[in-house]
Amino acid sequence: MATADDHRTYSIRQLCREFGATARALRFYEDKGLLTPARKGQTRVYDARDRARLKLILRGRRIGFSLLEIQEMLDLYDHDNHNAHQMSVALRRHRAQIAALKQQREDLDAAIETAEEACAVMERKLAEFRPDLLPGADEYADLLKSRLSPDPLHQPFKARA
Repeated sequence: MATADDHRTYSIRQLCREFGATARALRFYEDKGLLTPARKGQTRVYDARDRARLKLILRGRRIGFSLLEIQEMLDLYDHDNHNAHQMSVALRRHRAQIAALKQQREDLDAAIETAEEACAVMERKLAEFRPDLLPGADEYADLLKSRLSPDPLHQPFKARA
């Protein structure tokens, strides 16, 4: 049964605002055949189907799917079969993407740990031989200089007459 939302239309501006996308991105998705808005003159008119597809496109992009992968999954839509085949394919692809993202996260964590260890070694050596070359050393030196340099205008003790 169709609802009022099923018959609602959206402008490109409304969808851009709702999803944080750019008009250029929506036109690009249209050029790639992912969205098929109707036209009223030069104005694009998006329906509930376009809105749902845009939501899936943006989610797929955020997850890391290519536009071709997204197109393939969207093309499997079959309302009569409760989208069972589409969901089956999408589920396998999502699980594979989750595994790939977790591996990337592990790789990034390892790279960060390696870089932190390298920084610690360099900081220890610089602290021992050339502390003036450590990051922040210039700011520290300027602060010390300002505190240790006598200020001719500031006299903490007044000489008694």
